[in-house]
Amino acid sequence: MPERKRVAVLADSDTRWKWGALTARRLVPDHQLTGFLLRGRATPTARQLGEVGVRADRLSEVTCAEFLAEIEGEHYDVVVLALVGGAVQAVLHGARALWPAPARRPVLVTGYVGVVYEKLADGLLLRHGADLVLANSHHDAQRFRAVYEGVGADAAAVTETALPFLGGAPYEPAGSRAHTVVFAVQPSVPDSRADRAYLLERAAGHARLHPDREVLIKLRSKPGEHTTHLEEQPYQRLAERIPGGLPANCRLVYGNMGEVLDGADLLVTVSSTAALESLHRSIPTAILTDLGIREALGNHHFLGSGCLASWDQIDSGLLPAGDPLWLAVQGVLPGPAPDPAGTGAAAPRSSAEAAAGAAHDPYAVARAKVAGLLAAARLPSPAPYYTRTTAPGYLPGILARHHLAPDGTPLPGAVRPAAGESRLRRRLRAHLREAARGAYRHGVQRVAPVIRRLGEL
Repeated sequence: MPERKRVAVLADSDTRWKWGALTARRLVPDHQLTGFLLRGRATPTARQLGEVGVRADRLSEVTCAEFLAEIEGEHYDVVVLALVGGAVQAVLHGARALWPAPARRPVLVTGYVGVVYEKLADGLLLRHGADLVLANSHHDAQRFRAVYEGVGADAAAVTETALPFLGGAPYEPAGSRAHTVVFAVQPSVPDSRADRAYLLERAAGHARLHPDREVLIKLRSKPGEHTTHLEEQPYQRLAERIPGGLPANCRLVYGNMGEVLDGADLLVTVSSTAALESLHRSIPTAILTDLGIREALGNHHFLGSGCLASWDQIDSGLLPAGDPLWLAVQGVLPGPAPDPAGTGAAAPRSSAEAAAGAAHDPYAVARAKVAGLLAAARLPSPAPYYTRTTAPGYLPGILARHHLAPDGTPLPGAVRPAAGESRLRRRLRAHLREAARGAYRHGVQRVAPVIRRLGEL
């Protein structure tokens, strides 16, 4: 019986942990998963990890330098970097310092957790150097290759896949049960208090207008917790300020998005990735236009989807349905098979695939690439586009934030030896870190808005 492959996932938030762990499952179906949480402002709490519902054989919190020491000392076959671009770049340069010549090293995989609607060039170039840069759709794969080729960088790593958490039972109309509307909110879209209060009041107003419906405000985190993005104006606190409170048929909910969608008849959001999950299951989905269709909101990504709508239209009974062609291009529904050669052209699908539709496996090409790399005796040293030659004023700062020198080696003191440190000292250090995070989150959600309001900033 072949030995199970060892996979390490390094993530910096709850959502990215979910993406990374599920991606590992798709790429290496039979594996031993070791999870690492990158220490930082968005490090998820135990409650957030439990809500995600993806478990690892082992899970620990580390710094970038500590993670590099781990993959140097322990053998891992595949490493999935579920991180923001700067952190990915730091790990890639750290790996380059560990393996400056062809060597037996782990396959390095990275990608995006959802819709890519901002900082396309910046985020992609910070991910360049990984063995696989996963694109969640044919549309994204074409854009990613265009960026790399536009700067003269190798684009062979770009690999078309799909969001790993797309799934769930197809939608069935409510029938005799109560019609359920899910409003999927986002931590930072929109960002102003007035806009967020407006959207919440409209959701509550929809519940008042339709007392036979149940309106669920699906929240990402509890006050004091952070996710991928900062949330300065939590909806929980805005709900407390609604005169008379929320109507009886409108309530705040937490939980796994897939489970919440199990009972949904309409998903409403500004630009959340939850819309793609909903559309994949053929649930009516509305992308709000109340605040305009703007790049800052991310809802411009859904142009052509057939889902753009306002609360007024939703109040009048509109149930938007996604455009099939748009859904296929965006990787939400099965479309042309990924191009195994990575040229950007879609490979023709067989008649069996066309008939099966959902049987099409968007991870087949990526899995084959990983298998090929694992079979190689040695892999070349990682070669990120950004170097001290191409970005001398940018790269050193990124590496320094993760306590790495310009050559990718850890700065002195970046890795604390575990031996010799008492359990009491380790616990004290952990409590101090948690207290500092709490103070930071309090400052973001309580103090900063007050200062801006008083200073008219």
